[in-house]
Amino acid sequence: MKTDFKFSNLLGTVYCKGNLIFTPDGNSLLSPVGNRVSVFNLTESSSYTLPLSHRRNISQSALSPDGSLLLSVDETGRAILSHLSQRLVLYHFSFKAPVSALAFSPSGRYFVAGVGRFVEVWHAPSTPSADSDEGLEFAPFVRHRVHAGHHEVVQGIEWSSDSRFFLSSSKDLTARLWSVEPHPDFVPTTLGGHREALIGAWFSTNQELMYTVSQDGALFQWHYAPLSNQSQLENDAVEDATPMGWRIAQRHYFMQSNAKILCAAYHASSNLLVAGFSNGLFGLYELPDFNMIHTLSVSQQGINHVAINKSGEWLALGAAKLGQLLVWEWQSESYILKQQGHFDRMNDLVFSRDGNRIITAADDGKIKVWDSKSGFCIVTFTEHSSGVTACEFAQRGSVLFTASLDGSVRAWDLIRYRNFRTFSAPTRLSFSSLAVDPSGDVVCAGSLDSFDIHIWSVQTGQLLDQLAGHEGPVSSLAFAPSGGMLVSGSWDHTVRIWNIFDRTQSSEALQLQADITDIAVRSDSKQIAVSTLDGQLTFWSVAEATQSAGLDARRDVSGGRKLSDRRIAANIAGSKNFNCISYSLDGNCLLAGGNSKYICLYDVLSGSLLKKFTVSVNLSLQGTQEFLNSRDLTDAGPVGLLDINAEASDLEDRIDRRLPGSGRGDASLRRTLPEVRVTAVDFSPTGRAFCAASTEGLLIYSLDRDLQFDPFDLDIDITRATTLKALDEKSYLRALVMAFRLNESFLLKKVFQATPLAEIGRLVRELPTVYLARLIRFVAYITDASPHLENNLRWIEAILSIHGPYLKDHLQSVSQELRTMQKAIGTIQADLAKVADENLYAVDYVLSQSARKMEVSKSVIRNGVDGDTMES
Repeated sequence: MKTDFKFSNLLGTVYCKGNLIFTPDGNSLLSPVGNRVSVFNLTESSSYTLPLSHRRNISQSALSPDGSLLLSVDETGRAILSHLSQRLVLYHFSFKAPVSALAFSPSGRYFVAGVGRFVEVWHAPSTPSADSDEGLEFAPFVRHRVHAGHHEVVQGIEWSSDSRFFLSSSKDLTARLWSVEPHPDFVPTTLGGHREALIGAWFSTNQELMYTVSQDGALFQWHYAPLSNQSQLENDAVEDATPMGWRIAQRHYFMQSNAKILCAAYHASSNLLVAGFSNGLFGLYELPDFNMIHTLSVSQQGINHVAINKSGEWLALGAAKLGQLLVWEWQSESYILKQQGHFDRMNDLVFSRDGNRIITAADDGKIKVWDSKSGFCIVTFTEHSSGVTACEFAQRGSVLFTASLDGSVRAWDLIRYRNFRTFSAPTRLSFSSLAVDPSGDVVCAGSLDSFDIHIWSVQTGQLLDQLAGHEGPVSSLAFAPSGGMLVSGSWDHTVRIWNIFDRTQSSEALQLQADITDIAVRSDSKQIAVSTLDGQLTFWSVAEATQSAGLDARRDVSGGRKLSDRRIAANIAGSKNFNCISYSLDGNCLLAGGNSKYICLYDVLSGSLLKKFTVSVNLSLQGTQEFLNSRDLTDAGPVGLLDINAEASDLEDRIDRRLPGSGRGDASLRRTLPEVRVTAVDFSPTGRAFCAASTEGLLIYSLDRDLQFDPFDLDIDITRATTLKALDEKSYLRALVMAFRLNESFLLKKVFQATPLAEIGRLVRELPTVYLARLIRFVAYITDASPHLENNLRWIEAILSIHGPYLKDHLQSVSQELRTMQKAIGTIQADLAKVADENLYAVDYVLSQSARKMEVSKSVIRNGVDGDTMES
């Protein structure tokens, strides 16, 4: 089994904090998710997560006007410059202080960062064009100028359309107008008059008006006019002596009772202003007349950020406390995107039998169904009234079972998306574990309150039996894939194997040395893996009821210190055990996760550690550091655990709305520093990927590699322009080789689609074999995304028929690419079969009509020939 799993996507969390960004084409939305960035394609209904990861949560991000460069900054001011389309990290930089505002100029030459009360102007990183003689840039961050006029933190930056001026809005109740380069007639201007901190300031399209918005709901409209008539009275003879400046032309108020404005965005070309309020309401207004178009309540908590796409049709709204992300089309008043992650910790996850869906269960009482390909949540079930602790799929059909702390076990139909059966115990219990018989006729559940195992019939919903034998709470249940055998683990240090379909219902106890945290049964039902609280992994033979192997995993799982720990990471006892384990499809490997930042992959036969996956490097979570910094230790305790907001200048920042005794805190503020942990792991049915439910969300690790920037045998003469020139000259082979050496998706698609059908065979035959694996991988990728069915199949046919012997001899090196191609062909076959089945009767009708017309024409010809014969 291959072990080179790579991080593929992050589900379960769609928005945490920070600003939302639309791409220049308006079709994709960038959302900060903890210390990563997720990209949601709104037209193709897909999402992916960039491979970059910050050391802390992202607070600000900005996208260059051409959509190529993404600049993201975390809470401590450390920035990462990345190439968006190629998903490549280009540069690391530190602003040495938290950044509260960030914006690129429309020309792309500069970007402005609000660092504390200072406004810093930087030269934007750029690459030379194909026809320029500029050299490559090795120092991408060069500071141009620093402005120090504000007295409080800068909260917003807005550029003019000509990139000569920009506005900065601050908490000091003022907005200031700055110029990038010195102008003889320009003096930096201060715009005051507001009574609370400013949210934003913007230019109109013609730059003759400016707008400022404050938290108290005041909107001021500014225009350039004479400041007073005093100078004109003193200098009657001089007409040009009247001083000109920006003054308030109109004052408007949003009038939303006690709600405050948390965010606002302005679209200059359409004169639309969007404001998000602290009561979960957002309003859309038309300026300069301040006409309200409509208001809508979209959340129970405040809206933290709003954004408008380039056309002004879509509005993006983010609510951090509930983890909501919405895209609203205001003209049709409909949702383009409506996603929300789990509000609380995820407890369990399971793959569907076809691997296309992932089900997660969490403490917020919700069950979410995620599409593994698109990354979107399909449906959310909210019938449980308490935390959902376990979920399991039936082997046959689209039936899901869940267990909850509300004392119920529910069965869900994932075709009609409804709860069709509810199971409950005679007494009030909180179920913590679940198992489903492979036939789907019997469901079992265990509880921490009772030591019995409850068994129900799925068809009737009746309680069949209660299995007694354990002397402690039942922590884990699992059915053998062959059926008829139930394995249960308990806190009484025993694992019991039950034959529940026998008359005696006998059980055999396997004695261990510590509490059982999780159990897993191999796919052939001959071996059981058990994880215990003392950090041991033991493997038991089912036929002989004896231990066949075991390993000490305490050194493997331990790692990461909390801020309050007094011992080093290797000596902390709380993180030295696994809480969840899962067998691979072939049963040769075991995946394990626990209360640490590591996921371990073991070889079952040798008992060796194959690979360790680091779940997170986010220092905003506890347990990710190996060593603590002694400078952060004070007499009052670690700095990270101190509530520094109690001395904030704003009342809203000083108020603590947490319930007394609550330990989880607010997921958006990260005040209590949640601990990094892995609560569930599961392999996909294909064995090509596995999922892990962690503190940051649902992590997907996959063997399938996407097309990213990976230059191969690159030369300085090979550029995008020379590749397109070779394509114009109809040198298809040279263009394809150059596109592979650059490995740009745009060029590969253009060459692939421009190649005539008659040239495909010759091109594939003359292609060097060093590019064959890349060609197979790209053809498989484009087959899954392109509608040109015949063209794609011609490429596949040419590759397999011409290079068949080579592929057979080098099967080991191209096996992954061939599996990807096989998967693409299988998808085509399934789609064609579906279309054929749906139109079977229509095709039969068309064929029957054609046959009938043929018979009619033959009879007409026959009758005509006979008539001619009779007449003669």
